[in-house]
Amino acid sequence: MTARAEDAATQALEVVEPGLQTTVQDHPGRLGRQSLGFFPSGPVDHLAFRLANILVGNRPGAAALEIPLGRFQASLLCAGTIAVCGPEADVSLNGEPIPMWESVPVRAGDQLGCGVIRGAGYRLYLAVAGGIVVPAVFGSKSTFLVAGIGGHDGRALERADILRIGAPDGDPRRRRRVPASLRPVYSDSWEIEVLRGPHADPDFLTAEDFAEFLGTAWRCDLSSDRVAVRFNPHRFRWARDGGDIAGGHPSNILDGSYPLGGILAYGDVLTILGPDSHTSGGFAVIATVASASLWKVGQLRPGRDAVTFREVDLEQAAALDAHTRRLLDSRTLEVR
Repeated sequence: MTARAEDAATQALEVVEPGLQTTVQDHPGRLGRQSLGFFPSGPVDHLAFRLANILVGNRPGAAALEIPLGRFQASLLCAGTIAVCGPEADVSLNGEPIPMWESVPVRAGDQLGCGVIRGAGYRLYLAVAGGIVVPAVFGSKSTFLVAGIGGHDGRALERADILRIGAPDGDPRRRRRVPASLRPVYSDSWEIEVLRGPHADPDFLTAEDFAEFLGTAWRCDLSSDRVAVRFNPHRFRWARDGGDIAGGHPSNILDGSYPLGGILAYGDVLTILGPDSHTSGGFAVIATVASASLWKVGQLRPGRDAVTFREVDLEQAAALDAHTRRLLDSRTLEVR
């Protein structure tokens, strides 16, 4: 093997402990493929993901790791820079604590450990300067677990997997930090902004139903995942009868396209459609999560967290987007 080939082989990290379901993702994922049955995949929490990439000098959407619940360990086979963003967890390098929301230089042979998230929140994001190198499938490097494509062999990471790391785009030696005042706040009781419809009142739900939807604290079911966040069953009154050509329940409609973040009434069970969800079907979508608020969905803890929904209009949703863009402006970072 030539010296150049040896260098390329060592630009990598080795998975020591993969955790619950760690995957390679990029942002915004696999766009423009919904007609082929592909939702975009990508990180469920796009905000922490992109901030981690910006901290290490990558493009905001570069391929990085999504780590649900923590409990991840890796051996770094090259020098570089890393950043871990997301809920509070014990993150260490060679057994010594390192800060989150900050770029950290690493050396070849260093051992990275991410402990279990014991407080609020659910997913950590690990970015490495240069990004994770995996083949693009249908225009994205994101793992789509349902179809078994993208990422690292289309699956969650396993012990002893070797992930190649690309060449850094900028100067990864610059230490950057997200100011504490700009970091997201995690909770076990969330308020998530939504837009009404496309199937809301008065044609599908009654006005009383929609008010009940906004006024109820919805408990996340233990079966929630990247496909969907499922909530406790609830029976609405509905403004229409079942039993027509679309099906026997008032939530049944003739098959149509679903939006990412749509809140689907699957009979008496509401679900938020996640990035690995199905793209169409025959159930009413009573509301849609504002795109700037989708990061909150990625931090909902299955079986524990509660959610209330707050209705916003298009102008308010655009303002939320503008606020997110400001958070992602590299000029807001502290440079050390």
